[in-house]
Amino acid sequence: MPLRTVPGSDAQYDLICFDADGVERAESDGSMLSESVVTRLASMEAPITDVFFCSHGWQGDVPAAIEQYDKWVGVMAKSADVAVARAKRPGFSSIVIGVHWPSLPFGDEGVPDGGGVLGDDEDKALEAQVAQFAASIVDTPTARDAIRIILRAAARDDGERETLPDNVRDAYEELAREADLPRGGSNPGGAPGEEQGEWDADAIYAEARASATTNAASDAEAITALHGPSDAPVSGVLGGGFFGTLKGLLVAPLQQASFWKMKERARTIGEGGAHALLIRLQHAAPSTTRFHLMGHSFGCIVMSATVAGAADGPPLVRPVDSLFLVQGALSLWSYSPDIPVAPGSVGYFNRTLAKGFVNGPIVTTQSRFDRAVGMLYPTAVRVKSQFVLGDELPKYGGVGTFGIQGIGAVGENLTMAAVDHEYGFHAGHVYNLESSDVIKTSSGLASGAHSDIAHPEVAHAMWQAVLADIK
Repeated sequence: MPLRTVPGSDAQYDLICFDADGVERAESDGSMLSESVVTRLASMEAPITDVFFCSHGWQGDVPAAIEQYDKWVGVMAKSADVAVARAKRPGFSSIVIGVHWPSLPFGDEGVPDGGGVLGDDEDKALEAQVAQFAASIVDTPTARDAIRIILRAAARDDGERETLPDNVRDAYEELAREADLPRGGSNPGGAPGEEQGEWDADAIYAEARASATTNAASDAEAITALHGPSDAPVSGVLGGGFFGTLKGLLVAPLQQASFWKMKERARTIGEGGAHALLIRLQHAAPSTTRFHLMGHSFGCIVMSATVAGAADGPPLVRPVDSLFLVQGALSLWSYSPDIPVAPGSVGYFNRTLAKGFVNGPIVTTQSRFDRAVGMLYPTAVRVKSQFVLGDELPKYGGVGTFGIQGIGAVGENLTMAAVDHEYGFHAGHVYNLESSDVIKTSSGLASGAHSDIAHPEVAHAMWQAVLADIK
């Protein structure tokens, strides 16, 4: 799409779209928007001093991505920090680039809930669900056949089975082979999509049943505490499964496979197309141009991978100047040099800290009202062997709940403050901002306040990272 202006303002951004393989998609006229952006960056008539490079999280289509970027870019542009930037950096001129990548909703997908409920037109509804899961796991005829078998069984499930039916187990085995789901050991800070160890449909189903039975009451109490009494059924990833009841749990391994593959896609797109684009932008821009990266949800994986690149790939031209990870759906151990719950293991993105790929601060946000990262993420990552350390840091947990941990003295836990607060961020440090007083309004979906990020206080925290070393 061409340069977009946020409705009701003069704020603008470019939305560059990638396909599932990280290849830029052409515009309707056949042109590549990245070429226009590169040309603008290279122009000396109106030099750009700062580039903001962003990634959304679970926004499956372009309209959904536009909605999120409009809100976020709008609140950034309205911040009083814009005037501060202009005062501290004469000639300040920025552009915002938003990445769109095909990601499916994080925990809010429509799924069968037992009793043959597939809509008025059962076949049509079934095929729509088959297409949705195929798009997020692997889209081959064999995979679609396997998904179809699983969904048909789930739609008629009465919730009484203690083990997977044989035909469903066989379908999962077929799907695992098609999707090349992990079969090896576990490193809780490993590559996104691979850190959880062996994928085991039987184990996932067993834990989903146990957790749904044990935690249904506590989940209902939690929802009541957050939103008040409701007659609506509990949905989303609750306890160890993606459902609040036993009906439909045959789909729990399917949902988990989708979640794992979506994390892998985020990493692949970041290390591939997004990293290559950032290198092009850095080559085109003057050496004084500063680059600031921001990600939300799975977009934190995209942006972390964009900075780090593949281990054996080309490096960035120069370090970026700040990294802002909002409600990150990636492991809390991702940046650790020696993961406490897995001694000797190194977090996948630790090389960003070890090699100084970020010149300025790395800032993250956390909220206890974010059910997506707080409840959906750990249950979707783990199969078994979940445990908590004495300091309450789990083996499997998200940055949006716990921050970036296991990094020693360079990490600091703070609280998100008002829009006039001076955080005093320092280059080379990681700051985890407890943000529950700001990021707290539920969307009404299973993800809770996961996407409640377009606030002046959140934008101010990012601007503080952007301006951290400007004296």
